Amino acid sequence: MSPRSRLRVPLSLRRTPVAWHRQEPTWRDASPRLIDAALKRAQALPTGNWYVLGPSTAVGADRSHGTTVDGTEIVAWRDSEGVLTAGPGACPHLGAPLARAPVRCGTLVCPWHGLALSGAPFAGWNPYPAHDDGTLVWVRLDAHGGEDPLDRPVLPARPPAGACLTAVYSGTGVCEPEDIVANRLDPWHGAWLHPYSFVDLTVLDDGAETDVLTVRVSFKVAGRVVVPVTAAFTAPGPRTVLMTITEGEGAGSVVETHATPLGPGADGRPRTRVTEATLATSERTGFALARGAAPLLRPLMRRAAGRLWQDDFSYAERRWELRSTGRFPG
Repeated sequence: MSPRSRLRVPLSLRRTPVAWHRQEPTWRDASPRLIDAALKRAQALPTGNWYVLGPSTAVGADRSHGTTVDGTEIVAWRDSEGVLTAGPGACPHLGAPLARAPVRCGTLVCPWHGLALSGAPFAGWNPYPAHDDGTLVWVRLDAHGGEDPLDRPVLPARPPAGACLTAVYSGTGVCEPEDIVANRLDPWHGAWLHPYSFVDLTVLDDGAETDVLTVRVSFKVAGRVVVPVTAAFTAPGPRTVLMTITEGEGAGSVVETHATPLGPGADGRPRTRVTEATLATSERTGFALARGAAPLLRPLMRRAAGRLWQDDFSYAERRWELRSTGRFPG
């Protein structure tokens, strides 16, 4: 990017805004067979049995982080050197929940009777392989994944950590991971379901031959003011979809969407947690100021993601409901 373009304001003015109900319908292009074929190709890719637990910041130095993955209780914490540790979420003594157990000097202390776990095997309690990639934390569950294990999770390409502004959103829906991935592999719904954020969306490549869905779209700022970009959607695994801005403002920025099965809720229906990491970057001179204001911007970024997911969970949950009752089209 030239010095002159770094200073140019990245906003555009829509010349002839189109009303929501007058935009070009996309249902003919959003073929159920096309989306299903992309989903099946993603489901065939390896994960090495790795699952996203949540943002790296969720696991602090003095507190544990508890969750479930596919019905299995998991507890994660950091040892005395800050290294991520994970294992079963039930105390091996009498089964006490370790989700909120305090951490003292890198040791997890059971709140029922004071049994201390250092992260080493003890009394039938065995740790799980865990990984912190600097943005997200992962756990490997070989008994659940059923694949050949990998030493590390398969990570998509990201902008350099020191050159991006990162925010992570988490939310839970009544659906399965494939419903989340199918939502993300359907960019045709963008300007219809999210008109407050996206306008003038055109799919340039449906990914049938390349496994890369390419979209030209404008992010809505206010009124007629927009930021036009070109973005590529890929599925590097069965529970992950990556959106990368390839042209326009923020080229190189990525949004990683990870779907983790939690297991059934009290109502017997499945729950899936979405962990979505936005890693924004730019070569513009003022972006350093944005990174400096990260503590103020991250809540706004998470709020924006949450608004989108309010609609997208409705999409994914409806898809699961139709699939589970044999009413899904196709």
